[in-house]
Amino acid sequence: MRRFALLAPAVLILTFALGGSISADRDGISRFATLPAGPGHPEGIAADPSGNIYAASFSFTPPNFIYKFDTSGRLVATVTLAAWVPLGMQWGPDNKLYVDDFGNGNVLQFASPLTSSSTPSRTYHVCSGAGTACGLNAITFDSAGLLYTSDSFGGRIFRFDPAGAPVPDVPYVANDLLKPGAHGFPPFGANGLAFEGAGNAAVDRLFVANTADDRILTIAPGGAVAAFAESINGADGIGFDDQGRLWVCANQENTLYVLDRNSPAGSNGVVIDIRGSFDGIARDGTVQGLLFPASIVFSRGSAFVTNTALDFRHHFAGERPVTRFTISRVPLGKDRGD
Repeated sequence: MRRFALLAPAVLILTFALGGSISADRDGISRFATLPAGPGHPEGIAADPSGNIYAASFSFTPPNFIYKFDTSGRLVATVTLAAWVPLGMQWGPDNKLYVDDFGNGNVLQFASPLTSSSTPSRTYHVCSGAGTACGLNAITFDSAGLLYTSDSFGGRIFRFDPAGAPVPDVPYVANDLLKPGAHGFPPFGANGLAFEGAGNAAVDRLFVANTADDRILTIAPGGAVAAFAESINGADGIGFDDQGRLWVCANQENTLYVLDRNSPAGSNGVVIDIRGSFDGIARDGTVQGLLFPASIVFSRGSAFVTNTALDFRHHFAGERPVTRFTISRVPLGKDRGD
Protein backbone atom coordinates (compact mmCIF):
# COMPACT_ATOMS: atom_id res chain seq x y z
CA MET A 1 0.00 0.00 0.00
CA ARG A 2 1.46 3.36 -1.00
CA ARG A 3 1.42 6.02 1.68
CA PHE A 4 1.63 9.78 1.25
CA ALA A 5 2.29 12.54 3.76
CA LEU A 6 2.07 16.34 3.66
CA LEU A 7 5.34 18.17 4.23
CA ALA A 8 5.43 21.13 6.57
CA PRO A 9 6.39 24.48 4.92
CA ALA A 10 9.74 24.57 6.75
CA VAL A 11 10.60 21.12 5.38
CA LEU A 12 9.65 22.20 1.88
CA ILE A 13 11.85 25.30 2.12
CA LEU A 14 14.81 23.17 3.26
CA THR A 15 14.13 20.62 0.52
CA PHE A 16 14.25 23.15 -2.31
CA ALA A 17 17.30 24.84 -0.81
CA LEU A 18 19.09 21.50 -1.07
CA GLY A 19 18.33 21.11 -4.77
CA GLY A 20 14.60 20.71 -5.26
CA SER A 21 14.21 16.99 -4.56
CA ILE A 22 12.20 15.48 -1.72
CA SER A 23 13.94 13.09 0.67
CA ALA A 24 12.09 10.04 -0.65
CA ASP A 25 9.73 9.36 -3.55
CA ARG A 26 6.39 7.55 -3.40
CA ASP A 27 8.19 4.19 -3.17
CA GLY A 28 10.45 5.36 -0.37
CA ILE A 29 13.45 5.60 -2.72
CA SER A 30 15.92 8.24 -1.54
CA ARG A 31 19.37 9.50 -2.39
CA PHE A 32 22.03 7.59 -0.45
CA ALA A 33 25.19 9.21 -1.80
CA THR A 34 26.40 11.68 -4.39
CA LEU A 35 29.60 11.01 -6.32
CA PRO A 36 32.22 13.76 -6.29
CA ALA A 37 32.47 16.04 -9.31
CA GLY A 38 34.31 14.45 -12.20
CA PRO A 39 33.84 11.09 -13.93
CA GLY A 40 30.39 9.75 -13.20
CA HIS A 41 27.90 7.29 -14.72
CA PRO A 42 28.31 4.82 -11.82
CA GLU A 43 27.65 1.26 -12.98
CA GLY A 44 29.08 -1.40 -10.68
CA ILE A 45 28.15 -1.50 -6.99
CA ALA A 46 29.20 -3.68 -4.05
CA ALA A 47 28.82 -3.83 -0.27
CA ASP A 48 31.29 -5.18 2.29
CA PRO A 49 30.36 -6.95 5.56
CA SER A 50 30.68 -3.68 7.50
CA GLY A 51 28.03 -2.00 5.34
CA ASN A 52 30.37 0.20 3.29
CA ILE A 53 29.10 0.76 -0.27
CA TYR A 54 31.40 0.82 -3.31
CA ALA A 55 30.54 2.27 -6.72
CA ALA A 56 32.70 2.77 -9.81
CA SER A 57 32.52 5.40 -12.52
CA PHE A 58 32.08 4.05 -16.05
CA SER A 59 33.87 5.74 -18.92
CA PHE A 60 35.47 4.13 -21.96
CA THR A 61 38.24 6.70 -21.57
CA PRO A 62 40.16 6.16 -18.30
CA PRO A 63 40.93 7.13 -15.65
CA ASN A 64 37.94 5.78 -13.77
CA PHE A 65 37.40 5.69 -10.03
CA ILE A 66 36.06 3.40 -7.33
CA TYR A 67 34.28 5.41 -4.63
CA LYS A 68 33.89 4.02 -1.11
CA PHE A 69 31.03 5.34 1.05
CA ASP A 70 30.36 4.57 4.70
CA THR A 71 26.93 3.52 5.99
CA SER A 72 25.78 7.15 6.13
CA GLY A 73 26.72 7.83 2.48
CA ARG A 74 29.86 9.80 3.32
CA LEU A 75 32.76 9.41 0.86
CA VAL A 76 35.73 7.86 2.69
CA ALA A 77 38.06 6.72 -0.13
CA THR A 78 38.63 7.21 -3.86
CA VAL A 79 40.67 4.64 -5.79
CA THR A 80 42.08 5.69 -9.16
CA LEU A 81 41.86 3.16 -12.01
CA ALA A 82 44.37 4.62 -14.41
CA ALA A 83 43.93 2.16 -17.27
CA TRP A 84 40.76 0.19 -16.56
CA VAL A 85 37.07 0.37 -17.49
CA PRO A 86 35.16 -1.06 -14.50
CA LEU A 87 31.69 -2.57 -14.67
CA GLY A 88 30.55 -5.38 -12.35
CA MET A 89 31.74 -5.36 -8.75
CA GLN A 90 31.30 -7.90 -5.97
CA TRP A 91 32.68 -8.26 -2.47
CA GLY A 92 33.93 -11.85 -2.32
CA PRO A 93 33.60 -14.44 0.45
CA ASP A 94 37.38 -14.08 0.91
CA ASN A 95 36.83 -10.45 2.06
CA LYS A 96 38.27 -8.98 -1.13
CA LEU A 97 36.72 -6.74 -3.76
CA TYR A 98 36.46 -8.05 -7.33
CA VAL A 99 35.92 -5.73 -10.28
CA ASP A 100 35.25 -6.55 -13.93
CA ASP A 101 37.63 -4.71 -16.25
CA PHE A 102 35.23 -4.44 -19.18
CA GLY A 103 37.77 -2.77 -21.43
CA ASN A 104 40.48 -5.44 -21.15
CA GLY A 105 38.75 -8.75 -20.43
CA ASN A 106 40.17 -8.98 -16.89
CA VAL A 107 38.90 -9.32 -13.34
CA LEU A 108 40.73 -7.16 -10.79
CA GLN A 109 41.14 -8.16 -7.15
CA PHE A 110 41.58 -5.59 -4.36
CA ALA A 111 42.61 -6.50 -0.82
CA SER A 112 40.74 -5.22 2.22
CA PRO A 113 40.54 -2.55 3.50
CA LEU A 114 40.16 -0.46 0.38
CA THR A 115 41.91 2.89 0.70
CA SER A 116 42.65 5.73 -1.70
CA SER A 117 46.11 4.26 -2.30
CA SER A 118 44.86 0.74 -3.13
CA THR A 119 45.95 -0.97 -6.34
CA PRO A 120 44.92 -4.39 -7.68
CA SER A 121 46.51 -7.19 -5.66
CA ARG A 122 45.89 -9.64 -8.50
CA THR A 123 44.64 -9.52 -12.09
CA TYR A 124 42.87 -12.47 -13.74
CA HIS A 125 42.81 -12.53 -17.54
CA VAL A 126 39.47 -14.07 -18.50
CA CYS A 127 38.78 -13.55 -22.20
CA SER A 128 40.45 -12.10 -25.26
CA GLY A 129 39.11 -9.72 -27.89
CA ALA A 130 38.10 -7.17 -25.27
CA GLY A 131 35.86 -4.43 -26.61
CA THR A 132 34.67 -6.50 -29.59
CA ALA A 133 34.28 -10.21 -28.82
CA CYS A 134 34.56 -9.93 -25.04
CA GLY A 135 33.00 -7.54 -22.54
CA LEU A 136 33.01 -8.60 -18.88
CA ASN A 137 30.00 -7.12 -17.15
CA ALA A 138 28.81 -8.69 -13.87
CA ILE A 139 30.16 -10.88 -11.06
CA THR A 140 28.70 -13.32 -8.56
CA PHE A 141 30.03 -16.13 -6.36
CA ASP A 142 28.73 -19.59 -5.53
CA SER A 143 28.83 -21.16 -2.07
CA ALA A 144 32.18 -22.83 -2.85
CA GLY A 145 33.81 -19.43 -3.47
CA LEU A 146 34.05 -19.79 -7.25
CA LEU A 147 33.68 -16.56 -9.21
CA TYR A 148 31.29 -16.25 -12.16
CA THR A 149 31.48 -13.36 -14.61
CA SER A 150 29.33 -12.58 -17.64
CA ASP A 151 30.63 -11.72 -21.11
CA SER A 152 28.04 -9.45 -22.71
CA PHE A 153 29.45 -9.60 -26.23
CA GLY A 154 30.41 -13.26 -26.48
CA GLY A 155 27.27 -14.64 -24.83
CA ARG A 156 29.30 -16.55 -22.25
CA ILE A 157 29.60 -17.07 -18.51
CA PHE A 158 33.10 -17.75 -17.17
CA ARG A 159 33.88 -19.47 -13.86
CA PHE A 160 37.15 -19.72 -11.95
CA ASP A 161 38.63 -20.10 -8.48
CA PRO A 162 40.18 -16.78 -7.33
CA ALA A 163 42.51 -18.69 -5.00
CA GLY A 164 43.71 -21.03 -7.73
CA ALA A 165 45.85 -20.92 -10.85
CA PRO A 166 45.20 -18.36 -13.61
CA VAL A 167 41.87 -18.96 -15.31
CA PRO A 168 41.88 -20.58 -18.78
CA ASP A 169 40.09 -18.87 -21.64
CA VAL A 170 37.30 -21.50 -21.56
CA PRO A 171 33.69 -20.57 -20.67
CA TYR A 172 31.55 -22.27 -18.05
CA VAL A 173 28.52 -21.82 -20.33
CA ALA A 174 28.30 -20.43 -23.87
CA ASN A 175 24.87 -20.18 -25.45
CA ASP A 176 23.22 -18.15 -28.22
CA LEU A 177 20.46 -17.09 -25.80
CA LEU A 178 23.13 -15.26 -23.81
CA LYS A 179 24.14 -13.09 -26.76
CA PRO A 180 22.58 -9.71 -27.63
CA GLY A 181 19.08 -10.21 -29.04
CA ALA A 182 17.68 -9.25 -32.39
CA HIS A 183 16.91 -5.63 -31.53
CA GLY A 184 20.15 -5.40 -29.58
CA PHE A 185 19.66 -2.23 -27.53
CA PRO A 186 21.45 -1.50 -25.32
CA PRO A 187 23.88 -3.79 -27.13
CA PHE A 188 24.69 -6.17 -24.24
CA GLY A 189 23.84 -9.83 -23.89
CA ALA A 190 24.62 -11.73 -20.67
CA ASN A 191 24.75 -9.17 -17.89
CA GLY A 192 23.55 -9.35 -14.26
CA LEU A 193 24.15 -12.61 -12.38
CA ALA A 194 22.64 -14.11 -9.23
CA PHE A 195 22.26 -17.57 -7.72
CA GLU A 196 18.98 -18.55 -6.14
CA GLY A 197 18.96 -20.21 -2.75
CA ALA A 198 22.29 -20.67 -1.02
CA GLY A 199 24.38 -20.26 -4.17
CA ASN A 200 25.22 -23.95 -4.43
CA ALA A 201 26.03 -24.45 -8.12
CA ALA A 202 25.31 -28.18 -7.81
CA VAL A 203 21.61 -27.58 -7.11
CA ASP A 204 20.81 -23.90 -7.68
CA ARG A 205 19.93 -22.19 -10.91
CA LEU A 206 22.08 -19.26 -12.00
CA PHE A 207 19.90 -16.34 -13.08
CA VAL A 208 21.21 -14.12 -15.89
CA ALA A 209 19.89 -10.82 -17.23
CA ASN A 210 20.13 -10.55 -21.01
CA THR A 211 19.94 -6.80 -21.52
CA ALA A 212 19.42 -6.45 -25.26
CA ASP A 213 16.85 -9.26 -25.33
CA ASP A 214 14.84 -7.87 -22.36
CA ARG A 215 14.95 -11.28 -20.68
CA ILE A 216 15.90 -13.03 -17.49
CA LEU A 217 17.41 -16.43 -18.27
CA THR A 218 18.30 -19.35 -16.03
CA ILE A 219 21.20 -21.78 -16.27
CA ALA A 220 20.48 -25.15 -14.66
CA PRO A 221 23.25 -27.04 -12.82
CA GLY A 222 23.64 -29.21 -15.93
CA GLY A 223 24.16 -26.14 -18.15
CA ALA A 224 20.75 -25.91 -19.85
CA VAL A 225 19.69 -22.32 -20.58
CA ALA A 226 16.02 -21.34 -20.41
CA ALA A 227 13.93 -18.17 -20.38
CA PHE A 228 12.45 -17.16 -17.01
CA ALA A 229 11.02 -13.68 -17.67
CA GLU A 230 10.38 -11.59 -20.77
CA SER A 231 9.83 -7.94 -21.69
CA ILE A 232 11.84 -6.26 -18.94
CA ASN A 233 13.13 -3.37 -21.00
CA GLY A 234 16.90 -3.20 -20.50
CA ALA A 235 17.21 -5.92 -17.83
CA ASP A 236 20.56 -5.16 -16.21
CA GLY A 237 21.80 -5.80 -12.67
CA ILE A 238 19.93 -8.43 -10.62
CA GLY A 239 20.01 -9.81 -7.10
CA PHE A 240 18.04 -11.86 -4.57
CA ASP A 241 16.99 -10.31 -1.28
CA ASP A 242 16.78 -12.27 1.98
CA GLN A 243 13.15 -13.15 1.21
CA GLY A 244 14.14 -14.91 -2.00
CA ARG A 245 12.70 -12.23 -4.29
CA LEU A 246 14.59 -11.46 -7.50
CA TRP A 247 15.14 -7.73 -8.08
CA VAL A 248 15.87 -6.60 -11.65
CA CYS A 249 17.16 -3.18 -12.73
CA ALA A 250 15.20 -2.19 -15.85
CA ASN A 251 17.57 0.44 -17.17
CA GLN A 252 15.33 1.54 -20.06
CA GLU A 253 12.25 1.88 -17.86
CA ASN A 254 13.94 3.60 -14.91
CA THR A 255 12.29 1.08 -12.59
CA LEU A 256 13.03 -2.01 -10.52
CA TYR A 257 11.09 -5.24 -11.07
CA VAL A 258 10.59 -7.65 -8.18
CA LEU A 259 9.97 -11.23 -9.35
CA ASP A 260 8.94 -14.48 -7.67
CA ARG A 261 11.67 -17.03 -8.33
CA ASN A 262 9.19 -19.82 -7.55
CA SER A 263 7.01 -19.04 -10.56
CA PRO A 264 5.41 -22.19 -12.03
CA ALA A 265 7.56 -24.20 -14.42
CA GLY A 266 7.01 -23.16 -18.01
CA SER A 267 5.62 -19.75 -17.08
CA ASN A 268 7.22 -16.34 -17.09
CA GLY A 269 8.51 -15.04 -13.80
CA VAL A 270 5.60 -13.60 -11.80
CA VAL A 271 5.97 -9.88 -11.08
CA ILE A 272 5.42 -9.16 -7.39
CA ASP A 273 6.08 -5.44 -7.53
CA ILE A 274 7.52 -2.62 -9.64
CA ARG A 275 9.40 0.12 -7.82
CA GLY A 276 10.61 3.57 -8.75
CA SER A 277 10.38 6.09 -11.55
CA PHE A 278 12.33 8.94 -13.11
CA ASP A 279 11.11 12.18 -11.52
CA GLY A 280 13.35 14.68 -13.28
CA ILE A 281 16.65 16.43 -12.59
CA ALA A 282 17.05 18.50 -9.42
CA ARG A 283 18.52 21.99 -9.31
CA ASP A 284 21.88 20.60 -8.24
CA GLY A 285 22.07 18.39 -11.38
CA THR A 286 21.24 15.11 -9.61
CA VAL A 287 18.61 12.53 -10.51
CA GLN A 288 15.30 12.52 -8.69
CA GLY A 289 14.13 8.91 -8.46
CA LEU A 290 15.89 6.49 -10.82
CA LEU A 291 17.59 7.11 -14.15
CA PHE A 292 19.15 4.16 -16.01
CA PRO A 293 19.39 2.02 -12.86
CA ALA A 294 22.15 -0.44 -13.70
CA SER A 295 23.29 -2.41 -10.66
CA ILE A 296 21.87 -3.41 -7.29
CA VAL A 297 23.30 -4.67 -4.00
CA PHE A 298 21.68 -5.48 -0.66
CA SER A 299 23.05 -4.38 2.68
CA ARG A 300 21.60 -3.90 6.16
CA GLY A 301 17.97 -4.22 5.14
CA SER A 302 18.04 -1.96 2.08
CA ALA A 303 18.85 -2.18 -1.61
CA PHE A 304 21.35 0.25 -3.14
CA VAL A 305 21.15 1.09 -6.85
CA THR A 306 23.47 3.02 -9.16
CA ASN A 307 21.85 5.71 -11.30
CA THR A 308 24.12 5.30 -14.31
CA ALA A 309 22.20 7.99 -16.24
CA LEU A 310 23.56 7.02 -19.66
CA ASP A 311 22.01 8.60 -22.73
CA PHE A 312 20.53 5.30 -23.96
CA ARG A 313 17.01 6.60 -23.53
CA HIS A 314 14.54 9.24 -24.69
CA HIS A 315 14.88 12.87 -23.63
CA PHE A 316 12.31 15.30 -22.33
CA ALA A 317 11.84 18.87 -23.56
CA GLY A 318 13.54 21.38 -21.30
CA GLU A 319 15.23 18.71 -19.22
CA ARG A 320 18.32 19.72 -17.26
CA PRO A 321 21.46 17.67 -17.89
CA VAL A 322 22.73 15.33 -15.19
CA THR A 323 25.89 16.91 -13.81
CA ARG A 324 26.21 15.02 -10.49
CA PHE A 325 25.73 11.27 -10.17
CA THR A 326 24.06 9.39 -7.36
CA ILE A 327 23.35 6.11 -5.63
CA SER A 328 19.77 5.48 -4.48
CA ARG A 329 18.63 3.63 -1.37
CA VAL A 330 15.52 1.45 -1.79
CA PRO A 331 13.53 0.09 1.17
CA LEU A 332 12.71 -3.61 0.97
CA GLY A 333 9.48 -3.59 3.00
CA LYS A 334 6.15 -4.19 1.32
CA ASP A 335 4.98 -0.69 2.25
CA ARG A 336 8.04 0.97 0.64
CA GLY A 337 8.58 3.32 3.57
CA ASP A 338 9.14 0.51 6.09
